[in-house]
Amino acid sequence: MTATQIILLIAAYFGLLILVSHLTGKKSGNDAFFKGNKQSPWYVVAFGMIGASLSGVTFISVPGWIEASQFSYMQMVLGYIIGYAVIGLVLLPLYYKLNLTSIYTYLETRFGNYSYKTGASFFLISRVIGASFRLFLVANVLQIILFDALGVEFWQTVTITVLLIWLYTFKSGIKTIVWTDTLQTLFMLIAVGVTIYFVSDNINLNGQSTLGFVLDNDLSKIFFFDDYKAGNYFWKQFISGAFIAIVMTGLDQDMMQKNLTCKTLKDAQKNIFWFTIVLTVVNFIFLSLGLLLTVYAQQNGIDAHKDDLFAVLAQNHLGTGVFIFFLLGLIAAAYSSADSALTSLTTSFSIDILDIEKKYDEQQQINIRKKIHIAISLVLIAVIIIFKYVLKDVSVIAKLFKFAGYTYGPLLGLYAFGLFTKWQIKDKLVPIVALLSPILSYFISVNSLKWFGFEFGFFILILNGALTFLGLLLLKRKTN
Repeated sequence: MTATQIILLIAAYFGLLILVSHLTGKKSGNDAFFKGNKQSPWYVVAFGMIGASLSGVTFISVPGWIEASQFSYMQMVLGYIIGYAVIGLVLLPLYYKLNLTSIYTYLETRFGNYSYKTGASFFLISRVIGASFRLFLVANVLQIILFDALGVEFWQTVTITVLLIWLYTFKSGIKTIVWTDTLQTLFMLIAVGVTIYFVSDNINLNGQSTLGFVLDNDLSKIFFFDDYKAGNYFWKQFISGAFIAIVMTGLDQDMMQKNLTCKTLKDAQKNIFWFTIVLTVVNFIFLSLGLLLTVYAQQNGIDAHKDDLFAVLAQNHLGTGVFIFFLLGLIAAAYSSADSALTSLTTSFSIDILDIEKKYDEQQQINIRKKIHIAISLVLIAVIIIFKYVLKDVSVIAKLFKFAGYTYGPLLGLYAFGLFTKWQIKDKLVPIVALLSPILSYFISVNSLKWFGFEFGFFILILNGALTFLGLLLLKRKTN
C-alpha cells in the first residue's frame, strides 16, 4: 500500500468523523459538551463504549500477550463482570441522584473541598498518562508505516494526531463523541473480524473450525490455579479485574461522562448491562486473534512478538486488504478512546479545578472551556513526545494497568470510605494520605516477592486503595 493511499484512507476516515461532528454540533453549548443534553440513546452509548474501553492499546497489545501469557487475561475480564455490576447497582444510582456533571463533585459533598480537588487531580494525572500511552502507540505505528518515509518527524506526527481529535471534539464534546465512538467501534470490530477470516484461511487448522482450533490449542488456557504466588493466579487476576473495572470505568470521568448522557438511570443501567456482555465476548475475540496470529508466525518462521506481532504481520505478510483493515481498526480503536479522554479532561479541569459553573455566566464558561480544550491538547502532545524517549520494550497494556494501580488507588479508597462508612474526616489532610498511599504501595510491591514470597501484579490497585482507606480512618473526626 503506497503512502498516498494511506493518507487518502486517513483523510476519508477523519472526514467522516468531522461530518458527524458537524451534524451533531448544531446549537451546542456547555450542556451539550459536558452532558450531551441528556439525550443519548443507551444502546448507542453501550456500543460506543466498547471502543473507548479497548483502545489502540488492546488492539495492539492483547494479541501480542498470547505467546507469553496464553488466555490468562480472560481471568481479569471475568472479574470485570463483577465490577460493572457494582457500577450499575451502586455508583450510577448515586451519580443520577446527585445529578452530577463531574463525578468527583460527590467527594466535595461527602468530605469537603480538599478531598474533591484531590480526587479530580488524581483523575487528571491518570487520564493524561493513559491517553498519552494510547496515542503514543498509534503515533508510533503511523510513524513507522508512513511518516518516516515521507520525512515527517515524530513530533509532527503527534501534533497532527492530536489536532485531528481536537477538530471533531472542540464544538460539542461528549454529544459528538457518543456517535463518533459508535462508528469507530464498528470499524474496529470489522477490522478484527476480517483479520481473523484471512489468518484462519492461511494457517493449518487441522480440519477444525476456527473456534474449535482456538479452544483446542494449548495457548488458549484460561484458568491458572497452580501457584498463588504468581501474577497470573486466578483469584488474584479475577479480583483485580473487578476492582480495575470499578475504578477505570465507575470512578473515571471519561467513561462515566458517556453514561451520564443517557436520559434516565434505567437507560444508563441497561447500557452497562449490555456493555458488559459485549465487552466480554469482544475480549475473547481479541485473544483468539492473538492466538491465530501467533500460530501463523510460528508456522511461517516469522520473528514477530509482543506489541509488534499484529503490526508486522498485517503490514508485511497478510496482504494489502488485511493491512487496510488493520490500519483502519487501529486508528478507530485509538481515537475512540483518545477523543473521549480529551473531552473528559476538559470537563474535569473546567468544573473541578476552575469551578467555572460556580463563577462565570454561560458565555464565559464556553470561552474558558474552549481555551482549556486547546491547553489539554497541547499537554497531550508534550507528554507523548516525552514518552518517545523514556518508554522501553515492555507491553504497553501492562504498563498502563500498572500505572493505573497507583493513580486510581486513592480514588478507590476515597469512594469506598465515602460509600461504606458514615464518618467524616479531616479534609485538609486528605491530599497527604492520597500521596503517601501510592508511594507505600510501590515499596511494598517492589519488595513483596522477597518479603512475602508473593507477587502483587495487578493486585497493587487493591493494596493502594486499602492503604488509602486505612489512612482516612486515621483522619476520622467526631461530628455532631
